[in-house]
Amino acid sequence: MQIPTLRDVYRARATISPHFPRTPLSYSAGLSQALDAEVYLKHEEHLPLGAFKARGGINLLANMDAADRQRGVITASSGNHGQSIASACRDFGARALIGLPVGANPNKVASMEALGAELIFHGETFDEARRYCERLAAEEGYRYVHPVNEPEIIAGVATASLEIIEDLPDIDVMFLPIGGGSGVSGACIVAQALNPEIRVVAVQSEAAPAAYLSWEQGQLVQAPMRTWVEGTATAEGYELPQQIMRHRLHDFVLVSEDEIRRAVAMLIEKAHTLAEGAGATALAGAARRGDLVRGRKISITVSGGNITLAQLRDCIDLYLGE
Repeated sequence: MQIPTLRDVYRARATISPHFPRTPLSYSAGLSQALDAEVYLKHEEHLPLGAFKARGGINLLANMDAADRQRGVITASSGNHGQSIASACRDFGARALIGLPVGANPNKVASMEALGAELIFHGETFDEARRYCERLAAEEGYRYVHPVNEPEIIAGVATASLEIIEDLPDIDVMFLPIGGGSGVSGACIVAQALNPEIRVVAVQSEAAPAAYLSWEQGQLVQAPMRTWVEGTATAEGYELPQQIMRHRLHDFVLVSEDEIRRAVAMLIEKAHTLAEGAGATALAGAARRGDLVRGRKISITVSGGNITLAQLRDCIDLYLGE
């Protein structure tokens, strides 16, 4: 697997731009006051599928051999990546098979069904579903798409960070959520190429710390996965994003499950923004690490807005009960 370059990211943008609009980078007065910083939100929840992953799917399918598309495309997802691949397969005329854990977000499941994907439910976790899809691909001859270890996916999602730096060249710190690591590794590629002084900070739930532990230890490790935040619910580190982050990522923050819930509610109250758990994780990290935030110009990536009503109620109840 070849590490994408800034040139690859620019090429990805040319590929993606006919399919999706540029998302806003908006100043938040409420969050700026709360965090004692100049805070800008990157609104990836405004994309048609409600999440940043849509960028990667289009770039991957656009660059895929016609023969691979004809074989059928299979992947595993906790939800947003699956929506991305399902949508891209529909646009490019490929059969899409999506492996999901049994308890996948019902809103995302409904979206994938509406996009024409064939859904395969297997296991209790994302990684169990992923391993099952890998076996099916080997047995049936499908084109297997790894959710993270795909250079075209990373280059595609990196276009969001490219937009941030173009809109705000003097940004100091970029906070992004991390599960598998495509978004964070893409940000690392862009920031290092355009301005190495920009600090890229990854934020993950402490209830699913595999990406953090892999980065900290310099090797791929597995860890327990007990988070409610499906967008960050991975149980192991992945090779390509970890290789990119190892010497480019400036800091990594672990946050609690309740800190993420508070951040979901805080985005609603302070910034009139609806985010799913993963979409609020970067804010939870910024709120925890005042030393990285105070007095600085920062971006917080709202990676998605596909939250269920039950999850939203839990977040608001916790916030109002404090």
